[in-house]
Amino acid sequence: MSQLTHINAAGEAHMVDVSAKAETVREARAEVLVLMQPDTLQMIIEGSHHKGDVFATARIAGIQAAKRTWELIPLCHPLMLSKVEVNLLAEPEHNRVRITSLCRLTGKTGVEMEALTAASVAALTIYDMCKAVQKDIVIDQLRLISKSGGKSGDFQAVSDD
Repeated sequence: MSQLTHINAAGEAHMVDVSAKAETVREARAEVLVLMQPDTLQMIIEGSHHKGDVFATARIAGIQAAKRTWELIPLCHPLMLSKVEVNLLAEPEHNRVRITSLCRLTGKTGVEMEALTAASVAALTIYDMCKAVQKDIVIDQLRLISKSGGKSGDFQAVSDD
């Protein structure tokens, strides 16, 4: 296992200096599942929710969150993202929504945290919009699916499905 890069020689947290790193194309994908009752999911699919289009709102929230990750996670760098994509897929056979995110840039540091933040905030937005209908919605299995670019190389998660 490699050393933690956000801890200095004195054991203190610090922001990593990426100024000497080469700029490369970097990409990360993340996903999360939002589990709910069939009636709640059906309401979202039909577009009959009184607060409006749940998926459109969650998508925008996820994109905005990726762009602001550096403000939320203390040691993240502000990044010039070239692409953020958030997709929401209703899976009625499992009573859930699968949210996937993609973040890409050409830069000196990775975009894993941005992809994870996009997916998680999209999920939280679904919860927020649906909590009046169902309070026991579960947000589950937030994970990095893949990453490419950078010194640490590529990563691909093992599929659960």
